Amino acid sequence: MSARPLPVSTPAAQGVDAAGIHAFLDAVEAAPDIEPHSLMILRHGQLVASGWWAPYTPDRRHLLYSLSKSFTSTAAGFAVAEGLLRLDDPVISYFPEFEADITDPRSRAMLVRHVAAMASGHLEETYATSIRRDREEIVRGFLLFPPDRDPGTVFAYNQPCTYTLAAIIQRVAGQSLTEYLRPRLFDPLGIGETGWLQRPPGRDLGFSGLHTTTDAIARLGQFYLQDGVWEGRRLLPSSWIAEATRAHISTADGTQEGELSDWQHGYGFQFWMGRHGYRGDGAYGQFCLVLPEQDAVIATTAATEDMQGLLNLVWRHLLPAFGAEPLPGTADEGVRRRLAELALPPVEASPEPPTRGDGWTSVVFAPKDGECPQQRTLTGVTVTADADGKSWGVSLAEDDEPIELRLGTTGWTVAEGGPPAAVSGGWTDQDTLSLDVLFLETPHRLTVTCSLPDRTFAVRWHTTPIHGGRLRSLRAPVGDRVR
Repeated sequence: MSARPLPVSTPAAQGVDAAGIHAFLDAVEAAPDIEPHSLMILRHGQLVASGWWAPYTPDRRHLLYSLSKSFTSTAAGFAVAEGLLRLDDPVISYFPEFEADITDPRSRAMLVRHVAAMASGHLEETYATSIRRDREEIVRGFLLFPPDRDPGTVFAYNQPCTYTLAAIIQRVAGQSLTEYLRPRLFDPLGIGETGWLQRPPGRDLGFSGLHTTTDAIARLGQFYLQDGVWEGRRLLPSSWIAEATRAHISTADGTQEGELSDWQHGYGFQFWMGRHGYRGDGAYGQFCLVLPEQDAVIATTAATEDMQGLLNLVWRHLLPAFGAEPLPGTADEGVRRRLAELALPPVEASPEPPTRGDGWTSVVFAPKDGECPQQRTLTGVTVTADADGKSWGVSLAEDDEPIELRLGTTGWTVAEGGPPAAVSGGWTDQDTLSLDVLFLETPHRLTVTCSLPDRTFAVRWHTTPIHGGRLRSLRAPVGDRVR
């Protein structure tokens, strides 16, 4: 089933000042530490602006990282409404096989609502410790790690909380999160194929790993803005929407002077409260911003370490653009054209070696010692010239599995044979080839630099993959429709 298009309007008709959209685009493209991938703006239920920075495209699924948590929260809402899940039940009651192992009174007092609100009583992230305590069953490892305080009294952003919530939902539903959400959320909202990383096989990760489109992010935000109603049909009780999107625990740490950051306004059930509205968010700039006062939703995908900086640009430029009345539409066409022409700039380099071109016709590069400890799986880079000497192939080897790429003469060249990727680059001097690889279903860019004199290469991540693994893993899992 293809996604039904969202209703479309113009910015002016919905009271959105085109100058604010232009200003936001100017600012985000000028920011040295922000790489935008997509933007969608809904106002009064109408899609008024959408754009993707090529080579990113509307139909491409994108790794959401922790924005996945808000979809897990929604699954919990359905499970509560169907009587499968009770927020005031002890977590341990859903895992009777661990009953004899979990003896700490705080662990036993932890309720479902506590893990939903990141209020397990721990003072820090426990994912690595939980895995060390039980690599096969993370929930058991988590429950074996006694909380520092009484559950419900302190906040810690803690992946096993969401993992445990997701495990409970999947246990009581008897299916994965994606399978559970497909008839309840994805199909009714017109959300197409998704993919979710799993650990162990068959159990969706819950706290991260969901791959879906920007359109799906926007639809989730609009669904919450509409109080759980879609196309006139109530799917989730209003009570769940209210509970999920209010602060259950304080996140203020008392360390910042002046205005609090957008991470210090409280936490709901897998949603952050912010300076404006509330949001789901994921590492490196994956945002679902819900703004009830403005009757608006903003969805972004991006690659940035400066997530507060990206939000600051939204508040500075887009928020004031939302007016109370329709506006003259004289600037709408300019916004539409600009959004249709968005593109990431290619790497500045020569498409051919300046001199000594013969030396590059077929050469293998080995890793440079001590470079990029986060990327150990790349074992070789091969550069090959086509017969005309003007077209170039680049092969990235992970042991015996190459990822084949091609360098175009301009722009980005997309390769679909391995993980969907786009490459841009060339020669910065006669001895140096530099190329950037965008892994298009993730927020990750890898720069590969080859040095001809010593036949070595170096690599650098612009944003480091959190889930680790091989380059070939930087892609969406098989979609939920064909599992």
